Amino acid sequence: MLEDTMINIVHIVVPILIVVVSIYAIYLKDLIAAAIAVSAMSLLLSLEFYILQAPDVAIAEVGLGAFLTTAILIIAIRATKKEEEA
Repeated sequence: MLEDTMINIVHIVVPILIVVVSIYAIYLKDLIAAAIAVSAMSLLLSLEFYILQAPDVAIAEVGLGAFLTTAILIIAIRATKKEEEA
């Protein structure tokens, strides 16, 4: 009984956190911070997949969405110059 209640609460809280972190990433001015926020959103999404009993999708989301995509974004951001430096 208590376990079912906790799972229901998590099913409500995690999607809300995903939306909040996504909106936060949109409003960030620093691109590296925004990339890290997108990575956090992806980690929360993989947690939701795991809760929904899709561990294979969760592992793929962690590997590709959270780590590989974040690494590519950070490398691309570092390779560009700010407008003031150009």
